[in-house]
Amino acid sequence: MARGATLAMLWALSSLAAAQSSGVVYRCPGPPDLYTDALTPEEAKQRGCRTIEGAPITVMRSTPPRPQASAPAPTPAPAARPEGSRVDPAEQRARDSERRAILQAELQREEQRLAELKREYNDGQPERRGDERNYARYLERVAGMKAAIERKESDIAAIKRELDKLPN
Repeated sequence: MARGATLAMLWALSSLAAAQSSGVVYRCPGPPDLYTDALTPEEAKQRGCRTIEGAPITVMRSTPPRPQASAPAPTPAPAARPEGSRVDPAEQRARDSERRAILQAELQREEQRLAELKREYNDGQPERRGDERNYARYLERVAGMKAAIERKESDIAAIKRELDKLPN
């Protein structure tokens, strides 16, 4: 199979070299686009191909195929963890409790911030500020506040899901 690929590559290189010397390369539409010099002008016209004259052509080589061994290599079985890489159950419990404490503290902060946002939002009727003489600005700020509340609620829900995943 490697010999066939090599012959095909040599043929392509020789045809591209001939195209470069004649300067006529056709680009034919279709999935995928075809660049060729092997068509006559009549065939190219029938297919709707355009000529690319004098355009530089770049040939990229593929990686050479690896020589195959006579017998396929056996797929390695999933390796068991080395004895030293196991986490001590007490250490894992300590990590889990530390993670739980961090998540609970974060949850508490987010819930406090949500309460502040809701108090400021005032059920969709926050107090107008002096720089909001234009009612559209006020509405933009109210919409931003509502979006911030929704984000905080989704953040809180995500933290609660993470806490639920932890072992008790």
